[in-house]
Amino acid sequence: MKKIIPFCVLVTLIFLTQSFSIDKKIERVLVFSKTKGFRHNSISDGKTAITKLGNQHHFLVDTTENAAQFTENNLKKYAAVIFLNTTGDVLDDQQQVAFEHYIQAGGGYVGIHAATDTEYDWPWYGKLAGAYFISHPAVQEARFIVKDRKHAATRFLQDSVWMHKDELYNFKDINPGINVLLTIDENSYNGGKNGKFHPFSWYHDYDGGKSFYTSMGHTKETWTDYMFLKHLYGGILYAMGRKS
Repeated sequence: MKKIIPFCVLVTLIFLTQSFSIDKKIERVLVFSKTKGFRHNSISDGKTAITKLGNQHHFLVDTTENAAQFTENNLKKYAAVIFLNTTGDVLDDQQQVAFEHYIQAGGGYVGIHAATDTEYDWPWYGKLAGAYFISHPAVQEARFIVKDRKHAATRFLQDSVWMHKDELYNFKDINPGINVLLTIDENSYNGGKNGKFHPFSWYHDYDGGKSFYTSMGHTKETWTDYMFLKHLYGGILYAMGRKS
């Protein structure tokens, strides 16, 4: 009898430990950075920075430029898919369908900078991303106006204005359903083409899933900018369906 009791206790502890580890399964995101057009030299910096965010905030990060990973079975593993400075036509027809099904099943999308310079012939993607890129002036500092401080991507900002240096995109086909977090003041720099309404970061629920986009992320320096990384992490949180 004395030998049976410790054995039962051991079995119980093993069961509880396994149950706890299942309940605490770590979420995973996929960083996709395939390019068929211009290639940003900050992509490797972005991968490193997002991986560090995962380590700090307890989610796993996979990185790929292999579009063959866009299958329905594979995408099920991910709480969010991050398009990191993708350009051009990066997914074939079957891969596009798999990604649409992933979003429709409640998946999350994060678009960074050139993600809006991607898949111009796929209208569904344009609406998911929220807009398409049309042009940009030289890299320069500009005034960003905080429109929504309630979101995880902007809640940390103390002021209504954020001065930031980056490549400043102009957009077309802006989805009217987006919720704007940041706009850019075109009077604060040279080369703006969108006028008084120039969104630069936004989020929205789309076709069953969640979408967050920020146009920041062009320069290598951005990927060591504490403010930008806080902003991006808030967007990843939203896309993953996590509460901050």
